[in-house]
Amino acid sequence: MFQALIDSLEQLPGVGPKTAERFAFYLLKKPKEEIEKLINALEQIKDNAKICVICQNIGLTSPCEICSDQRRLPHLICVVAEPADLLAIEKIKEYPGVYHVLHGVVNAPDGITPEKLKIKELVQRIKNLALKKSAKPIEIILALNATIEGETTSLYLTRILKTLPVKISKLARGLPQGSDMQYADEVTLLNALKGRREL
Repeated sequence: MFQALIDSLEQLPGVGPKTAERFAFYLLKKPKEEIEKLINALEQIKDNAKICVICQNIGLTSPCEICSDQRRLPHLICVVAEPADLLAIEKIKEYPGVYHVLHGVVNAPDGITPEKLKIKELVQRIKNLALKKSAKPIEIILALNATIEGETTSLYLTRILKTLPVKISKLARGLPQGSDMQYADEVTLLNALKGRREL
C-alpha cells in the first residue's frame, strides 16, 4: 500500500523515486485532517476544472479570467505549450495580451503529432478575430521552450500562420537553449518578451 503511494507520486513531473519516497513519508506524518484537506482540494480541482473555449487554458471558468478581462488585448496572442508556461509569463505582470495553450509540442518519438495539439483552435481563433470590423492587426508571439521539440513546433506553426493575416514574432533568446520557460526567472522572461523578433 505504501509502495503504491510512492509509485503514484513518482508519476508527477520532475519527481524521481527518492523524492517520491520523501513525499510519501512526509504525508505519512501529517494529521489525517490535513490529508483529507489535500484529497478534497484535488477532487475539487478534478471535478471543476474546465478548458477555456477561447485560449484552451485550464481553469475554473470558461471563458477563463484572462480571456474575460476587457483590459487585455485580444489581438496580441502569446502561444505557449503548457498552462505552466502561461503562469510563468503572468508572474511578470507586464504582458497586456492574451494566450493560446497548445497542450504540448510536436514530438514524433512520443507520438505527439500536430493534430494532437490545439493548433486548429488557434487558426480558427485568428480567422474569427480577422473577421471583426474593428479588429486591430493580430500579432502571434511564439513563446515555446528553446528545445528541439519547441523549435520544431515553432517552425510548423510559422508555416501555417504565414497563410493568415498575422504578424508572427518569437521570444528573444534570453532563454538558455534547452531550458523550460516555467523555470526562467521573471527578468529573463520579461526581456525575452520585450525583445521578441518578427519572423
